Amino acid sequence: MSQDHILVFDTTLRDGEQSPGASLGVSEKLIIAEQLARLRVDAIEAGFPVSSQAQFDGVRLAASQIKGPAIVALARCIDKDIDVAWEALKPAQRPRIHTFVATSKIHMEKKFRKSEDEILEMAVAGVKRAKSYCEDVEFSPEDSARTGLEFLLRIVEAAIKAGATVINIPDTVGFAMPEQFGALIRTVRERVPNIHKAILSVHCHNDLGLAVANTLAAVHNGAQQVEVTVNGVGERAGNASLEEVVMALKTRVDFYGKSTNIDTREILRTSKLVSTLMGIPVQPNKAIVGSNAFAHESGIHQDAVIKDATTYEIMSPQDIGLQSNAIVLGRHSGRHGLKMRLMELGYNLPAPELDHVYQRFLEIADRKKEVFDEDLLALMSNETMETKETWSLAYFHILSGNQTVPTATVGLTHGEETVQEAAVGDGPVDAAYRALDRMINLPVTLQDYSLRGVTGGKDALGEVFVRVRHEGVTWLGRGASTDIIEASIRAYLHALNRILAAQVPGKHE
Repeated sequence: MSQDHILVFDTTLRDGEQSPGASLGVSEKLIIAEQLARLRVDAIEAGFPVSSQAQFDGVRLAASQIKGPAIVALARCIDKDIDVAWEALKPAQRPRIHTFVATSKIHMEKKFRKSEDEILEMAVAGVKRAKSYCEDVEFSPEDSARTGLEFLLRIVEAAIKAGATVINIPDTVGFAMPEQFGALIRTVRERVPNIHKAILSVHCHNDLGLAVANTLAAVHNGAQQVEVTVNGVGERAGNASLEEVVMALKTRVDFYGKSTNIDTREILRTSKLVSTLMGIPVQPNKAIVGSNAFAHESGIHQDAVIKDATTYEIMSPQDIGLQSNAIVLGRHSGRHGLKMRLMELGYNLPAPELDHVYQRFLEIADRKKEVFDEDLLALMSNETMETKETWSLAYFHILSGNQTVPTATVGLTHGEETVQEAAVGDGPVDAAYRALDRMINLPVTLQDYSLRGVTGGKDALGEVFVRVRHEGVTWLGRGASTDIIEASIRAYLHALNRILAAQVPGKHE
């Protein structure tokens, strides 16, 4: 590959999904994978197949449906992990097994209780087994930033000899400083004699807020692949942000002299999709994709930007897909206009699903003068459940006031039957949730409830996210409506339906 080209390896569906409460259903994973393909990432790490049936199914579906990017499955240097990863990857056009073993002293002593030689043997055996299944094999010495240098160089060389085509150097706990990490990458390039036979990759975590800085320092010192996530999602403080790394390389091509395959006009759309499906809002001042990233409130700034945008904007908002929409959606819009807009947002719906979504769209359009992209994304978050709803909302009535005991009457459809229950509570939402609990009788604990206005104005669509805990597992629920009580009911019902769907034999979440 050209030394001026940087490969983008996206791990939103694997490392990103490990964000607390960010669990995705299989169909949701496919929607994101399809959008990542439109974004033109070079590789999609779709999951860790051996960890659960849902992870296996997610990788298998991406391998079957996604063309273009390499589809990657994670596996420890354990025979079973690698065998299961290959089973999931078999349908892929471009399969890659990504195998890893921890190499830092603290991990070897506390986690494995093995010597350096034993860990090296595990790495070589894992790479060889993966190589017996597919040509493209990636190897990661986990916690590289805290690994002894001589051992790191030795295990990298051995992995390449065993057949690794990609060597990934991860800063697993976000420990490195940019100068230090850049120097480490330079040392690997200079001192591993067979490094030219593999692509050198980096995977940085953001525990000290340096993931992007460390990734760029690595690129500056010879890294050829960056492992990133959309919006920087991931375990603990997250990963290096795809949009920040890509736009830094594009905006400062004068400094780095590097390019990627990314269609940057898809960045904002991808960010919104991931945020909506994972239920993790993007902070307003987030670089590149935050709502304030291209906003100017200062009068002096506004005046300068009007005269010449480059006075305060170092990149064009159009570069990331932030442009006015030529299609205005409202109550008079037809199915074709809605379908085209949903396709632009990453949803390609067959006719039966489109008809269902169109009816929900009309309900919103009847309450609003104009339906925005954010409204559609919130609407679609309600329509991507893994299975048909076990219980669906038929109607609700609320009695509430500052001198009235809040009372909710809720009707649910269950098959051909409609069930009704009433309850009182501390407020209208609490009363509605108590009524749902009585009907569905599923023991859960509400851990988190959040409400946000999707768009501005008095007729703004409200989006509610809830997290409930059932038998030690946390489940995410989403609901959207111009009526916040309805949105709250739909969110709670969404979470309960997901739990019920996972309890059906053969279904996994």
